[in-house]
Amino acid sequence: MKRAGILEPVFSLPGRFGIGDFGPGSFEFIDILADAGMKIWQVLPLNPLGYGESPYQPFSSFAGETLYVDLDSLYEDGLLKHRPRSFQKDAVRVDYQAVRQYKEKYFREAFRAFEARRKPAGYRAFTKEEWVYPYAMFITLKKKNGMVAWTEWPKEDRDWILKREKRPELDEAVRYEIFLQYEFRIQWLRIKAYANARGILLMGDIPFYVGQDSLDVWMNQEEFLLDEAGYPEWIAGVPPDYFSATGQRWGNPIYNWAVMEANGFRFWRNRVKGNAVLFDMIRIDHFRAFDTYWKIHASCPTAIEGNWIEAPGYQLFDKLLPEIPNVEIVAEDLGMMRDEVYVLRDHYAFPGMNVLQFTLLDEKFKLREHMITYTGTHDNDTVEGWWETLPIEEREKYNAALEARGIRVSGGTKAEQFVRLAFETPTETAIVPVWDVLSLPGICRINVPGLIDPRNWTCRQPSLKALKAAVPGLRALAEETHRI
Repeated sequence: MKRAGILEPVFSLPGRFGIGDFGPGSFEFIDILADAGMKIWQVLPLNPLGYGESPYQPFSSFAGETLYVDLDSLYEDGLLKHRPRSFQKDAVRVDYQAVRQYKEKYFREAFRAFEARRKPAGYRAFTKEEWVYPYAMFITLKKKNGMVAWTEWPKEDRDWILKREKRPELDEAVRYEIFLQYEFRIQWLRIKAYANARGILLMGDIPFYVGQDSLDVWMNQEEFLLDEAGYPEWIAGVPPDYFSATGQRWGNPIYNWAVMEANGFRFWRNRVKGNAVLFDMIRIDHFRAFDTYWKIHASCPTAIEGNWIEAPGYQLFDKLLPEIPNVEIVAEDLGMMRDEVYVLRDHYAFPGMNVLQFTLLDEKFKLREHMITYTGTHDNDTVEGWWETLPIEEREKYNAALEARGIRVSGGTKAEQFVRLAFETPTETAIVPVWDVLSLPGICRINVPGLIDPRNWTCRQPSLKALKAAVPGLRALAEETHRI
């Protein structure tokens, strides 16, 4: 059965407090999806934002970004005495520092009220999850040390994860962090329940690698290729491709696959199972690294110099998949691949990805039914922004390719033409970023890969009026292409 969906980061949604969160904006967005006949809401990783506010460099693969905790929900749950006033409600970009400062005082008030209550059974069960207390200690120690990386902490703090000794002076701060994680969990699960009730599946996104400055590495140092001081000896990235002439030097530490395989891939199994609680579908970013990964020495300034190393993908998925039978895995298989990557993907019947900005003129690309077609991803420019950068001769080639597929290029925006093409493809699933549904310009681009730019991860919609107005046309297109 064919289906369609929309990619929309949570932070981009409308919200009363300067950022999209788990408040009314999320529920309104779900209603819009359902009214338009969509079946999937794809989000970016919801983990604690790390370096550059990137969701792909999180402080933990298990914890959630507490900025998404909705203040109105805290008020309605009786944890705040007064409903907070709006803050930067109409901002078109997220000011993360300002939003953190604004929400913090309300989080503290809610925590005090929660402390005075009898704890629900769900909270007690939540605190027993393996990652919860260590993460609360990790983020507490980061704040204690001015948010510097754990490798720069005093020895007593850095070695806590090895000794697990009690730190009574930090007890309240740790409980505060646990409270916020609990609120993140229950608020998101309310959204998931509402989405599922309206026939919407939630697709999460797991970065293949984890951030060096994270609970993941601090808690599992033997599972990464680190030196004696805890710094990575080898780092991750990809060689030069259509995103970058010098490749992408991500800087993430490389897994010690020998240790992981010896313990039954415990970290990866726990990581995916944790996400399976939150999502119905999980896209694994950089899927090709389960076959071969690009290994760069930490001293190299770019990603040009490196080596492809084989990974134990089959062994990992044989262990993992029986533990998550009801969750769909999506393989991000973009870029230059060796055939073995596709063999691995198809062995487990994972759908791959077709990004029209990349494949429309690629005669070698093989379109398959069992894949997801996108106009672009979070790493692409908007279709309108991308089109503006193309030279005339390239535009002529794309227009010819569109017309050859029955798409009229004389009317409507270029984004509308690409959205129609995505829906008309024979692939089982079509997912379109919200910025292409709305034909937004390049200034609304979510991310430029490989660059630390203050515009990355900040673009948001103060209102859903434009998306609501697009519902009739979107639903008609979904009906016409048999995706409802």
